[in-house]
Amino acid sequence: MTALQDELVEVPRGLKGVVVTDTALGTVRGRQGFYHYRQYSAVELAERRSLEDVWHLQLEGRLPDAHERARFAAEVAAARHLPQDLWDALPLVAASGDPMTGLRTAVSWLGAARGMRPVYDLTPAERRADAVALAAPVPTILAALHRLAAGLDPVPPRDDLGHAANYLWMITGQQPEPAAARAVEQYLVLTVDHGFNASTFTARVIASTGADVAACVVGALGALSGPLHGGAPSRALDTLDAIGSADRIDPWVRAAVESGDRIMGFGHPIYRTEDPRSRMLKGVARGLATGRPEAERLVAFAEEVEHGVLSVLAELKPGRELHTNVEFYAGVVMELCGLPRAMFTPTFAVARVIGWSANVLEQALDSKIIRPSSRYVGPPPPQPVPSA
Repeated sequence: MTALQDELVEVPRGLKGVVVTDTALGTVRGRQGFYHYRQYSAVELAERRSLEDVWHLQLEGRLPDAHERARFAAEVAAARHLPQDLWDALPLVAASGDPMTGLRTAVSWLGAARGMRPVYDLTPAERRADAVALAAPVPTILAALHRLAAGLDPVPPRDDLGHAANYLWMITGQQPEPAAARAVEQYLVLTVDHGFNASTFTARVIASTGADVAACVVGALGALSGPLHGGAPSRALDTLDAIGSADRIDPWVRAAVESGDRIMGFGHPIYRTEDPRSRMLKGVARGLATGRPEAERLVAFAEEVEHGVLSVLAELKPGRELHTNVEFYAGVVMELCGLPRAMFTPTFAVARVIGWSANVLEQALDSKIIRPSSRYVGPPPPQPVPSA
């Protein structure tokens, strides 16, 4: 072994349980079923505060007073509007048909259009301005891409609506029902941040190089697009469709588990108890469904499937501590709010870009680049290079 190899530290696969830095933004206590944004319970924030309030908390370190709330809401509303050259380019970007792919392209374009410079070269105030300027228009971009792909004209943002209500407005072109707007807002608050998940860690790795905010977010979007990360809400709802009826729950689940298939919406790398986001979203789904027979049937069936999956998992995978995660009821809530399934993961991105931005700002305060090592396991070097 070389001297450098002697210094290597063995860590678990996937860096599970490895602390890589300090953060003041919040964390997840998996065994307690609790997570928080700064000093506040994230679930309590979702119950009691707006998305803009939580956004302000993550950027500024405190919940806003009335004056700060109005000022921040105005800042966000102004930043939702896109440069004309990006509006003009969106029909071409939408041609891919995948909103997450289109969003990555549009965010990169937006960073260039705004002239975003490396965070390494910026003051904290300049970094913060870039963070808001990039996160605020994400719903505008996604809604426009969705409508263009469907052959519809984009709907411009409105300055008089909150971030969640405005998102629904731009997707549907209709004034959203208050209950739907609030349900989407609560989902967004619940998913703003969640420890050093794959996309957040990706954003921080890129930020550690001193790159611009747009580069950090584009990388995070790539991580979020994977089905093992943000791509699960629509797949969890697809599971309900595949099962179809209550009498098929047990045989379907057993067949899936015994064949080694992953059942989307269950299990989490951190939680060893019920995901608190799932618990709250189940309540949100029940509230949305009340008085709507078809919606009530969907929620009731989802609860039957949840019970059936958990029962089979407990029997066939004893000791694994597998529980319902956020994606399962997130899909139900978004379905009840009228969001198309193709927009489930993009809606996750609407929330998570706020958390990414806050993490980028925090990481930019540390000039140390994130540069881990690997262990080489190939043929022993050096070997002679064969002649051509």
